Amino acid sequence: MFEDRKDAGKKLAAALKDYKKKEAAVLAIPRGGVEIGYQVAKNLNAEFSLLIARKLPFPDNPESGFGAIAEDGSVFIFRELVSRMPEKTVQNIIAEQQEEIERRISILRKGKPLPDISGRTVILTDDGLAMGSTMRAAVFLCRNRGAGKIVVAVPVSSALVAREFRGLVDDMIVLETPPFFRAVAQVYRNWYDVTDLEVLKILDKWHQKGETDS
Repeated sequence: MFEDRKDAGKKLAAALKDYKKKEAAVLAIPRGGVEIGYQVAKNLNAEFSLLIARKLPFPDNPESGFGAIAEDGSVFIFRELVSRMPEKTVQNIIAEQQEEIERRISILRKGKPLPDISGRTVILTDDGLAMGSTMRAAVFLCRNRGAGKIVVAVPVSSALVAREFRGLVDDMIVLETPPFFRAVAQVYRNWYDVTDLEVLKILDKWHQKGETDS
């Protein structure tokens, strides 16, 4: 169990110590992955930014999704899950999430572009992987931008998804793969939905550099 995302991020950073001198870029998927990414980047002395990717939710069940889209338009879809869904509905959902991506770029990243990752080691972080669709879209973006090495690093994942990612990226770091995986939240004692305000506070702390954690 992790106490919270801060605790998980610190433990994940320790597992990534071999990347400390690689001049890596840590890209966190908001909002849940931002505290994780902050702790990793701080401990690795790495560059830190947000990569915006969004789940594509089912119209009648927004907690569940059939795929994801990243900020460059990279889309991953579980085709078997949308076989009976009208294509127009799929495209409408994609368009809605593209609008939310633009909002998050504007608010959370203040309109700034992603760092140049061409030829670099990129560490993608989130607070965990369930189906892994948003992370897959993020991986596609990194490939499209010519990343030299793609590392996915998360505190928790199902064993099946972890195996899939090991075949998809250059390195996969996961701390926990529970035998009875139900949801990412199950390994956190203190789990809650992260707000835009909390993300902005974390980013302010990163930019201030000199401030210590409370």
